Amino acid sequence: MDITFEKVNMSHLEHIAEIYAYYILNTTYTFHCHVLNTEEIKSLVIFTNGRNGAFLIRQNDNIAGYVILGKHSEREAFDDTAEVAVYLKPEFCGKGIGGHALRFIEDYAREKGFHVLIATICTENSKSIRLFERNGYVKCGHYHEVGKKFGRLLDLAAYQKILR
Repeated sequence: MDITFEKVNMSHLEHIAEIYAYYILNTTYTFHCHVLNTEEIKSLVIFTNGRNGAFLIRQNDNIAGYVILGKHSEREAFDDTAEVAVYLKPEFCGKGIGGHALRFIEDYAREKGFHVLIATICTENSKSIRLFERNGYVKCGHYHEVGKKFGRLLDLAAYQKILR
């Protein structure tokens, strides 16, 4: 399986918007409730601080998804903590690509001097929870009924991994 990663640039925004729209419209995996335009997507995946980043994931030259290493908080004390998220096109799920993406972004995070990675996951997203747990993330928090989508109250779990 040939998996490659490419730093997200402006030409990727429509591809990312399309992938993310699927999850917005069909799942509780994201708490966005309306499809984002490319400017809104840009604010999620284009970083100018030199540390955070987003990468397009390709399998055999086909766009499979993207992985984000975003800011956890604007407060300075959190500068060495980042938030990680992986979104794959549905047809690429369950093929080991998510694990490759996590290993890649963890290496990138280490190079950039991050100490802790956090993933916030809707508790209905059992596939993502399994992915992160299999890759060494530990549940560190549970927020009850903090989101509402599709007429349902949703819980959010926080997972973390301390990078060594």
